Amino acid sequence: MMRTMLARPTLNILLAEDNPVSQKMALIVLRKLGLEADTAQNGQEVLIALEEHPYDLVLMDIQMPEMDGIEATRIIRKRWPQGPKIIVVTSFEPDMCRELCYNAGADDYLNKPVQIDELGAAIKRNLGAIASPAAADAQALFV
Repeated sequence: MMRTMLARPTLNILLAEDNPVSQKMALIVLRKLGLEADTAQNGQEVLIALEEHPYDLVLMDIQMPEMDGIEATRIIRKRWPQGPKIIVVTSFEPDMCRELCYNAGADDYLNKPVQIDELGAAIKRNLGAIASPAAADAQALFV
């Protein structure tokens, strides 16, 4: 397995995902990219986490209990206009969802299942943080 070179080793990521299996798989993909993340189960937990810690990136699921990812994204953009980059990661139909996500303030959009190289490219596009995908066998792991 190849390792990714980090341009910013202190990249702070928050993963908003309520499904335990999807959360575990997302953390594995991030680790393969040489990254770590804190987790939140819903949009409300995302807002609390952002109050307590300055994150560079939020990987935001849309469908979560208590507060969904769209509402959380809108609130983040109001409270922290220059705040973290937000990459929406969802299994919703892209044609129906992409515009809604961007209108809410998301910086990028990925459809599940996310491949390692796609996630690495999205992070690099938004933060310039990583050089290349970590795994030579980039498989769809983030579902």
